[in-house]
Amino acid sequence: MMGFLMDHLIVLPIVLPMAVGAFMLLLGERRTWFKASLNGLSTLAMLAIAIALLRQADNGVPVSVAVYLPANWQAPFGIALAADRLSALMLLITSVLGLASLMFSVARWQRAGVHFHSLFQFQLMGLNGAFLTADLFNLFVFFEVLLAASYGLLLHGSGPDRVKAGLHYIAINLTGSMLFLIGVSIIYGITGSLNMADVALRIGQVAATDRSLLEVGAAILGVAFLIKGGAWPMNFWLPPSYAAASPPVAAVFSMMTKVGIYVLLRLSLLLFGDNAGDSAGFGHDWLLYTGLVTLGFGGIGMLAAQNLGRVAGYSVIISSGTLLASIGFGRVGVTGSALFYLLSSTLALGAFFLLMELVERSRTFSSDLLAITREAFGLDLPTDNDDNDHTNVGVAIPAAMAFLGLSFIACTLLLTGMPPLSGFIAKFSLLTDVLNPTGLTPDSSVEITMTAWVMLALLIGTGLTGVIALTRTGIRVFWAPSGRAVPRLRVIETFPIAALLVLCVIITLRAEPVMRYMDATAAALHAPDDYIRSVLSARQLTESATQAPSKVTLEARP
Repeated sequence: MMGFLMDHLIVLPIVLPMAVGAFMLLLGERRTWFKASLNGLSTLAMLAIAIALLRQADNGVPVSVAVYLPANWQAPFGIALAADRLSALMLLITSVLGLASLMFSVARWQRAGVHFHSLFQFQLMGLNGAFLTADLFNLFVFFEVLLAASYGLLLHGSGPDRVKAGLHYIAINLTGSMLFLIGVSIIYGITGSLNMADVALRIGQVAATDRSLLEVGAAILGVAFLIKGGAWPMNFWLPPSYAAASPPVAAVFSMMTKVGIYVLLRLSLLLFGDNAGDSAGFGHDWLLYTGLVTLGFGGIGMLAAQNLGRVAGYSVIISSGTLLASIGFGRVGVTGSALFYLLSSTLALGAFFLLMELVERSRTFSSDLLAITREAFGLDLPTDNDDNDHTNVGVAIPAAMAFLGLSFIACTLLLTGMPPLSGFIAKFSLLTDVLNPTGLTPDSSVEITMTAWVMLALLIGTGLTGVIALTRTGIRVFWAPSGRAVPRLRVIETFPIAALLVLCVIITLRAEPVMRYMDATAAALHAPDDYIRSVLSARQLTESATQAPSKVTLEARP
């Protein structure tokens, strides 16, 4: 049995949530705890599978790509799944965030609407499939699966704010899906293939008369994923949608924006690498400039935001802008540092979205209004707890508020890139690679481009605006005690937040091996020949070799 599971390990992150989600649709809504148990076991199993795939991908050879042929048809004629270092990393982050969000939702949010657990599993299925698929058509299929599930999850809990944000979210994502289909259709019409490895080989052989149309199709496809990735100016939907979603859903949504980043990173280096002929490097400049503008827009929006939900939404935009600009530089070192930043920022954003709901419990309209009035008019208004005759010294801090305060500080440090946590290491490494592109010695000279200086200014500037915005919010929440009630926190709510933050601390302490993995991942992405060869050379298994309907072939090439 164990051997069978290992042989079909790559397809399990897709099949498992699909089967569990479908089964839970057959159960009544009164069996909530049974559904929660099934959901938890399935997500925990996906975490174990992701760890196994990551260990398999990082097996000590420069490139290790596992290829799975579900229908036992050789690529590019049949469906192919491929798991390399990048896919395994994205699966791991998805499973960790999914498990933390699910645990948090069990406290109350699972009962706010119907079919929460089924939609949650279908959401994970779509995410996992998008990271594992090796062809553009199935990328579209999994893209639609995760979007369909996200529509229901965003509306989970109802309310006018969620309905309004949900309608905007659905409209913009349907537009993105339409652009996706148009772009894929053009690429298929020019190259005659949808397998990503096969398309990468054929792009260099496209006739000069067809190359412009091919690039138009690639640009349209890129726009679809820029919308999903939260790039300016197509990210107006993101802050209100993420602010309106329930906290566990918003935490998972922070991973959804990374689907767009993942596809842009994968396709830009696979399809438009050195083997793409005259199309080599196509779109890199657009990604760079779009990322820089997105980064600046996110910083301004974060400074202008007046509530935690929108602050978190603009933090997602800052994360996306940083990653898009890093992809645009097209350098191995920058890509490796960007992957480290992706890991740190995604976990921190997940913790922050979960933390928001607990923080809001201690806030009332009157306390917020009083805090804003004091700030605007410089008033020192008395409160019910004030003593006009003497000043209170040494106010006791309840354990709940202490946890919320410390967690809020940790999220602030991580999201703004302040020392000493992993966010600072990620930004420092990123800036080092941007300003020192070839790893030169101190006595060497290199011309630093204007875009590198702009990147430096924006990373520092957005960090500063983030500190200002989050500090201002923290003061209003924790230092304006008028009308504030100490919230009641449950262990099942605090544990996932603490776990995500502890993971960020572990990443900080183990930064060297983590960065080594990211650098190896970046090196493989920038040299995709082994990925292409592994996918296209995966062989069918004969009926005598196995009676299973699905076959697996592993390729590890130095």
